Amino acid sequence: MQESAHAATPGAASGAAQPAKAGSAQRWSPAQPLAQRGEKEYDDSFVGMTGGEIFHEMMLRHGVEKVFGYPGGAILPVFDAIHNSSYFDFILPRHEQGAGHMAEAYARVTGKPGVVLVTSGPGATNIITPLQDALSDGVPLIVFSGQVPTAAIGTDAFQEADIVGISRACKKLNVMLKDIAELTSLINEAFEIAMYGRRCPVLVDLPKDVTGGVLSRAIPNARPFLPSRPMPESIGRSGAHDPARVHRDTLERVAELCNGAARPVIYAGHGVLTSPNGWRMLREFADKANIPVTTTLMGLGAFDELDPKSLHMLGMHGSVYANLAIQSADLVLALGARFDDRVTGNLRYFAPAAKQAALEGRGGIVHFDILPKNINKTVNADVAVEGDVGENIAALLPHVEHRER
Repeated sequence: MQESAHAATPGAASGAAQPAKAGSAQRWSPAQPLAQRGEKEYDDSFVGMTGGEIFHEMMLRHGVEKVFGYPGGAILPVFDAIHNSSYFDFILPRHEQGAGHMAEAYARVTGKPGVVLVTSGPGATNIITPLQDALSDGVPLIVFSGQVPTAAIGTDAFQEADIVGISRACKKLNVMLKDIAELTSLINEAFEIAMYGRRCPVLVDLPKDVTGGVLSRAIPNARPFLPSRPMPESIGRSGAHDPARVHRDTLERVAELCNGAARPVIYAGHGVLTSPNGWRMLREFADKANIPVTTTLMGLGAFDELDPKSLHMLGMHGSVYANLAIQSADLVLALGARFDDRVTGNLRYFAPAAKQAALEGRGGIVHFDILPKNINKTVNADVAVEGDVGENIAALLPHVEHRER
């Protein structure tokens, strides 16, 4: 099966084969950007380094503290460069799938992307299940897979697999590195895309001859890594020419519905947890408007279940009272939730009171989501608010009144 590799220990791992350059341990922060960013057009700091050593340096620049994975022949140039690193730990599981799920758990707990390093062939194919899981649950997972040398691609070489093609449906980005000069920009792009908008998995395929090669020329300065950003402009769905005004009007309409509803319910999903201030804004919103809150399975933890307003989890495996509340609510406020089939059941019979209230102009279904494509995908929203859910709730709060329900 997999080729032998240099010994990798679960707790120590990885360091550059050559001493790290001065400043290698520098960590990115908004207050202290990486050295030389924007100071010149070309960066010569990587000249003379192998692809594996550049990988190590880029992990440091992105503040990576844990790497999960399993060594093998096609990824050896990277392991040669990182196996003595004192800057991050390498976690070695019994199987690549375990590495992927460990990295997912790390990302869920810390909010940072989980980084996975595996070899080609079976090493790469074993990571498909974690990739799909991360895509479904909105988890930032960055997988670097080894690949046979570029000259051997397409020859059915030992442990060759078209992992870019295989992973096409379970990632936001997958790409093969073909030129060592593109390695820094690809790594920056992988981190940025994984953390942009709805978080997601990405995969970068690394041929052995590219990671083992030496960079011989200065490269264009890569774009700075940007941490999680809001979508460009949170707007309503009307498509008017003034997005800011439309967004303002949309939030005022949501506030009007909240203030007039007799039986509103907040339906909170995973998007509340991935928003930087989502759970705080949810608590303030529920307290100010005096609205009960139910959460999805992925949204558990977004709202204190000891709070009297908590209805606990809803759906097939949720509480009876949460499901009854949704069915009788005249206003359903879906915050970062995707209307999963195990929550809605038969869509024809989901939230009938809210649908009737919408026809009467006094309620309905309001959907807050960071991904425009999620709006109206499963349940038609009467009002939609796109963008970061925490930011949008913060903008909504001044217009919401306290009500005794």
